[in-house]
Amino acid sequence: MPTALVTGASAGLGAAFARELAARGHALVLVARRGERLEALAAELPGPVEVLVADLATTEGADAVAARLSDPGRPVDLLVNNAGRSLNRSFLRSTPELEEELLRLNVHAVMRLTLAALPGMVERGRGGIVNVSSASGFAALMPGSTYPASKAWVTSFSESQALLVRGTGVRVMALCPGYVRTEFHEAAGIDMSRAPSWIWLDAERVVRAALADLRRGRAVSVPGRRYKVAVAFMRYAPRGFLRRAAVLGRGRIGHEEQ
Repeated sequence: MPTALVTGASAGLGAAFARELAARGHALVLVARRGERLEALAAELPGPVEVLVADLATTEGADAVAARLSDPGRPVDLLVNNAGRSLNRSFLRSTPELEEELLRLNVHAVMRLTLAALPGMVERGRGGIVNVSSASGFAALMPGSTYPASKAWVTSFSESQALLVRGTGVRVMALCPGYVRTEFHEAAGIDMSRAPSWIWLDAERVVRAALADLRRGRAVSVPGRRYKVAVAFMRYAPRGFLRRAAVLGRGRIGHEEQ
């Protein structure tokens, strides 16, 4: 039975990954800060489930999960680096502590856990890593936010690792969804009540699309036709045009300032 480790598994995309992978016959290692929610999710899933309570924004939490991933006696076949956060404030009103916490979770933890899992996967000649990034990482459309920059790193890092392990039987992929109906924005204090219904993606569909793209060997997965078009536009539109669009859209959907 293959084993998958999912971070940020207590809600949202992480919980959706856990349910889908359990239904496909994976044993699971579920990682998050909220132990009660992990235990509740574990109780509803079929098959073996291990709960690992850890805060990946801390050195101790990242070390604990990295140790589990690098344990040769308990190999992990699929790593889903899903844990991440955003900040509902302008960079001008932020603090070093908040910005560093975001980068530890969105960037450092992804690097740390990928480095813990990848050598063993390559040695065994099989395995996969899904690093959850964001469509927002393809352009600076949220003025004063560190979040898109952190996700741009995740996408570039994942593409680089995918090239590194090509031909080894291991696959690495960046998952870059747009707006997904989860607790993510609520947890960040971002009011999405005025967001049009057409922007939203369903978490379960995003997960199924991601796993299909990983199986196809894609290095970047952008679920949803409208977001594929948006990402293509962000990749190839003149940078000056994107900067003007970002200034005009400041403070709107997904970037409310405090």
